[in-house]
Formats: sequence, C-alpha cells, structure tokens
Amino acid sequence: MTTFGLIGYPLEHSFSKKYFEQKFKDENISGVKYTNIETEKLETLFENNLLSELSGFNVTIPFKESIIQFLDEIDASAKEINAVNCVKRVNGKLIGYNTDHIGFTESIKPLLKKSHKKALVLGSGGASKAIIYALKSLNIDCQVVSRKSDFNYKSLDRKTIDSHQIIINCTPLGTFPDINTFPTMPFEYLSENHLLYDLVYNPEVTEFLKKGKHYNCKTKNGLEMLQIQAEKSYIIWSN
Repeated sequence: MTTFGLIGYPLEHSFSKKYFEQKFKDENISGVKYTNIETEKLETLFENNLLSELSGFNVTIPFKESIIQFLDEIDASAKEINAVNCVKRVNGKLIGYNTDHIGFTESIKPLLKKSHKKALVLGSGGASKAIIYALKSLNIDCQVVSRKSDFNYKSLDRKTIDSHQIIINCTPLGTFPDINTFPTMPFEYLSENHLLYDLVYNPEVTEFLKKGKHYNCKTKNGLEMLQIQAEKSYIIWSN
C-alpha cells in the first residue's frame, strides 16, 4: 500500500483527504491511501519517525515555512518562495516543492484583464509568499498588507484601493466555522473594476467575497487553486 498524507493543524475541515480519496475512487487507482496527520508540533513527527510510511505528503497551515528545516532538498521555486506545500520521498530523502503558486496562477489567469496591473496581498504567511511569486510571474506588481508591518490595514485609503485592481485574501479569516470574520479594509472604495480573490473556499462565498459582490467586483474563491495544486502534487509523487 502506497500512503500519502497531509500534515497541519487543525485538519478537521481540510480539503486534501476528501479530494484524494474521491480521485482514487473515480480514477480506479488501487493500492493507494491518503491520511491526515494532525499535530501542533511539527518536530514530534520527525523525532518519533511518524512519517516513515509516507511516500509523499502535503503541508498546510501552520507548517509551510517551518517544514523546510526538516527536508533534505527543496526545488528552485520553493526555495525562492521559502514555503513548501508538497514533499516527496526519494531514496530516503525528503524533497520539498511548492505547487500553490501553480494552482493560483492557473486559476486566476482566465479572470485577468489588461487593467489588472497591481495587487494587494492581504496577509504575510506561507500562503501569501506563493501568491507573491505567482503575481511576479504574471508581471503584476503587488503590495503586501500585514498587521505586522508598517503597511497595514490602516494604510488602505481610497487612492490605494483605486490603484490596486486585484485584492487577494491570504489570511484564514472567514474560514468555517468562523464565517463572519474578514480582513478589515475600506470596501466602500471597491468598484466593478476590481477582482477579489479569496484563498478560503469554505464557505464558498466568504464575507470578504460578499462585500466584493456588493460593489460589483469580480470574485473567486480558492477551491480551483486547491484542486490544481493537489493534481500537481500527485504528478510529483507519481513521477
């Protein structure tokens, strides 16, 4: 039996396990299983050799950055992003990759217009780093908004919103079960010229996206991004 899995915390409402189990069923892939490995302390998995049965695994919040110290190698894009969401075991070595940036790029591309030249990235965690990398590959300038930086949510005024036509929520705000939360920003400055993208996919329409719809923005959640990154992960594991 070949085993793949997901490492993170919490995993109660995670996407990957259900997705891969359905994929294996639909595509008649036998001798394969996918398991959740929930832990609050990443180091315990390695200290106790709890990942030895895995041929590959995905990494989610909050370990996309901290996992790197436990890996033998990481590929070029993951190194530049400084975050890993996919790991493959090769001859006993753990090699890290980032497929998040591929998922985001392929899912947002069909929505882009010539007017979409600058983006605001809300949040500064591991997910946002992949988004920044993807935006650069698309030749879209971006500005990170973070509570931890000088450029924070209080910095967002009409001029800033007007000049950034893409706004991407890379925070977990709005995720089930805390569905009434959202990044604090002046939504009243939004217009039909804006594209709002939320990495959150559960619920399907977050409060962040609802507010965008209210001002006639184009909106998209993170489900397709997750599906694409999952498929890219499986290709890495299979080759």
